[in-house]
Amino acid sequence: MTLHIASMLKGQRRHISFHTPGHKRAGADITELSYSDCLVHPVGVLREAEADIAKQLGAAASFILTDGSTSGVFSMIHALKAAGGTCIAVPVFSHPSVWHACKIMGLRVRPIQQTAAHGIPLQPNEQALHAAFEEADAVLLTSPDYYGNFPPLAAARELADKFRKPLLIDGAHGAHLHFSENYAGRYADLWVDGVHKSLPALTQGAVVSAKGEAWAKLLHAGVLSFRTTSPSYPIMASVEYAVKYPRNLAIEEASEAFKRGHGCLINADWSKILIPFADTSVAERYLEAHGVYPEFNDGNYLMFYLSPCTRKRHLKKLGRLADRLEKGQVPSDAPAGAIPMYTEEQ
Repeated sequence: MTLHIASMLKGQRRHISFHTPGHKRAGADITELSYSDCLVHPVGVLREAEADIAKQLGAAASFILTDGSTSGVFSMIHALKAAGGTCIAVPVFSHPSVWHACKIMGLRVRPIQQTAAHGIPLQPNEQALHAAFEEADAVLLTSPDYYGNFPPLAAARELADKFRKPLLIDGAHGAHLHFSENYAGRYADLWVDGVHKSLPALTQGAVVSAKGEAWAKLLHAGVLSFRTTSPSYPIMASVEYAVKYPRNLAIEEASEAFKRGHGCLINADWSKILIPFADTSVAERYLEAHGVYPEFNDGNYLMFYLSPCTRKRHLKKLGRLADRLEKGQVPSDAPAGAIPMYTEEQ
């Protein structure tokens, strides 16, 4: 595995810094120098890294982001606007960055309503997506969502082809899936991977990608508008490393076995474990007192976020501790109104 950015940093020249950053210390945290390439117009190691990433993800072009998935979402919406889009359909539980980007760029939003079950929002069904493609210039989906569920991706791609309209995917929580059939890049015209969330990259490391040269050109213009001009080299190096990190089938299988054996909500994404406890606050405090910190507590579940770097012994420890606590019932079906929704007005 060739790591272009990390190799450059390892072999960088010792020098006296009369350039940013202001700490003036040697190390990986440098700026664009004669040997380190420039992310705005890459011709060296950054260009090679982005080309490798695009090939790995099946994209015409991929762009490294050090501003998180949010800048990728903004770049995608910018590309859609540049292509002539005026209205985009998005599920009501979409990330705030989607609503903010649409508002700033003046796109009309056609909400896709979602129902809820077991205390969590459900992904839109094929019928809802059909109506969305009929009524909007494009559709943006979240895949997977924070609870580890997927929209009907194959159906969404078929509808996009039928209506000749683009499909955008916020894959902020799905970068680890590029080995699988559920990966956003197998279906979307434009998509973003929040690499730092589920792969071994530093926080804020992400990638936004496009299928086809036309979309790649429009996406590049969006990236130039919203991506920082002072990118972090440690973050960029970690993104390249993370995308090239090998699949860990052992932890994927261990996660699915854990879900079956510990009363978890069954979902479709191995990296997200949801455990209902009788009192989630008590459970969270108990686990943290034993050195185990979940991703979030939504009042119904504690969610535990795994990655290919998760160790099986840590998963076993979680199981031992969880089994000492009183489990709750998986919440029964509930109307969507029972869960707060993010709306365009917020």
